[in-house]
Amino acid sequence: MTTRVLIRWLMAVIWWATPFALAYDAAAAPLSYTVTSTDGVKLAVQESGDPDGVPVILIHGLLGSRLNWDAQVRSPDLRGFRIITYDLRGHGLSDKPSGARPYRDGARWGDDLAAVIDGAHARKPVVVGWSLGGVVISNYLAKYGDRAIAGAVYVDGVVELAPGQIVDHPGVYRDMNAPDLKTHLDGERTFVGLCFNRRPDAATFERLLANAAMASWDMQKAIPTMSVFAAAGLGNARVPLLFIYGGRDALVDTHATLARAAELNPRIASKVYAESGHAPFIEEAERFNRDLAAFVRSASSQ
Repeated sequence: MTTRVLIRWLMAVIWWATPFALAYDAAAAPLSYTVTSTDGVKLAVQESGDPDGVPVILIHGLLGSRLNWDAQVRSPDLRGFRIITYDLRGHGLSDKPSGARPYRDGARWGDDLAAVIDGAHARKPVVVGWSLGGVVISNYLAKYGDRAIAGAVYVDGVVELAPGQIVDHPGVYRDMNAPDLKTHLDGERTFVGLCFNRRPDAATFERLLANAAMASWDMQKAIPTMSVFAAAGLGNARVPLLFIYGGRDALVDTHATLARAAELNPRIASKVYAESGHAPFIEEAERFNRDLAAFVRSASSQ
């Protein structure tokens, strides 16, 4: 092949591939917007992935934000899905109303998830809740049922705010709610550290600390008294349910929580990542992403 012919062939390939590359870039570009919950709280939402794919709504945990899911947003295994993340009330770029009332009623958090599903026009999404995100899913199910979703994944999710299921760290939670700024921030740093058996890289960990510093103090004080409707929500769900937990979780007792979840709903499936702590989706992201992709494909086909 002569040089001139080779150049023409390469130009033809580039011309043919350009529309596909532009289409991929358009599909991958994140979309940001807000939705409004039933009590007027505005929630920051972001979408990425394939806008025509199965919707997957990722719900972060206490002191987090939608940035917690960076390894899922960038995952090749999940690229074919429509990935929807949002900041919980009192977190990230979402509203942070004052006082305890906006946070103690667990139904409000379920209303937030319903607002995201409705505002995103997400048809039959799979909802994924990490830690406190598990409570959000249960409270959503208790009020709205499971007709609008295809399945749910609890990732070291809180089933009930009950002794035996939540590992006791009284000093940490006391410091997190201290009025002294240094004590407060040091408590939050300790809490974030407890999320991991294997701590992530420095940049990721620092971003998680920044997330924590943005969280509402009123919200943090109210969370221990938040209502959780696990029996009515999780207990009555009939869609596929997957529980992925770390075997070395220092915040939620894995075995006690899984036992309680199975007691409430014997239909659940579970996977324990033996070497992960409270955040297997960060600590073992590639494995988690493969497991999540397989679950989404299975749940959405039923």
